[in-house]
Amino acid sequence: MNQMRAMPLTAHHPAETHPLTLSERNIPHPTRGELLLRVILCGVCHTDLHTLEGDIHPPKLPVVPGHQVVGVVEEMGEPLPGGTGVPHYERLKVGDRVGVPWLYSACGTCEFCLRGLENLCPNAKFTGFHVDGGYADYMIADARYALPLPDAISDEQAAPLLCAGIVGYRSLKLADIQPGERVGLAGFGASAHLCLQVLNHWGCDAFVFTRSAGHRAHARELGAVWAGAVEDNGDAGETPGVALDRIVVFAPVGALVPVMLEKLRPGGTLALNAIHMSPIPEFPYHLLWGERTVRSVANATRQDGVEFLKLAAEIPIRATTTVYPLERANEALLDMKHSRINGEAVLMM
Repeated sequence: MNQMRAMPLTAHHPAETHPLTLSERNIPHPTRGELLLRVILCGVCHTDLHTLEGDIHPPKLPVVPGHQVVGVVEEMGEPLPGGTGVPHYERLKVGDRVGVPWLYSACGTCEFCLRGLENLCPNAKFTGFHVDGGYADYMIADARYALPLPDAISDEQAAPLLCAGIVGYRSLKLADIQPGERVGLAGFGASAHLCLQVLNHWGCDAFVFTRSAGHRAHARELGAVWAGAVEDNGDAGETPGVALDRIVVFAPVGALVPVMLEKLRPGGTLALNAIHMSPIPEFPYHLLWGERTVRSVANATRQDGVEFLKLAAEIPIRATTTVYPLERANEALLDMKHSRINGEAVLMM
């Protein structure tokens, strides 16, 4: 009864080699300010793939990936001292259902945390990267950053919202989108298919660019007014025939930056939703000129999570999911890598 299953990463390898191995380990115990969660579901994210294949390097291996975790509180550590996240902690109790996003914890005292930008905290820790994540039967969470889940959102629907949804929502905010604008989405996977539903809710026209014919069809089904092909090699691809007010690039392909700038009106914003991206090629200044803005999106704050989960329940957002058992995590990552699924892969414990 003290053992659990987990799929740790022990060395960086291509997803095709199936580097995650099902293993048994001891169930951890929470210390002060921590929660022990029984994991129900965990979403599969491109960041997991980047970690697996060595595009980004966690501080140590092995590490259990997974940062879109839906779990139930099984045990609570001692309360935190006064003034340090106590309100969040005191509202939680054993048996509560919570979500664990990419942002695992932040220091709370640096200039970024004090500005409400804990996503930029130099001492931030990220789930499934600095600490073991949700590709396991149990995991430890920081009580200050666990997100209570609205009752209206099911377990399977909640998992994709916890990174694809929250970081996508931050991308829409940082793109300065106004109701009724024309918004481009470049790449149409887990995050973009959720963002499109937010854009519909805001009365925006969504224009989707993706190399996958299946993803273009999925975008149209969800309400995109236009969906066209674009290649990762920097070719201009298809064009919707109108200049776009804002564009969010989800594909981790730097060659798409000048391609998308060509489709952006003067004064528009191009937001890059990627923790890792291939190099951005040199491009002529006239593509940026005209007060166009290019900005990166780095992680998300706890407040982004609170706002987005409330919005997701109100709309309501419906995630497209493909469910895999934990032991098929390698297969789920590979299917995601090669765009063989719509929406998001989700691991069920």
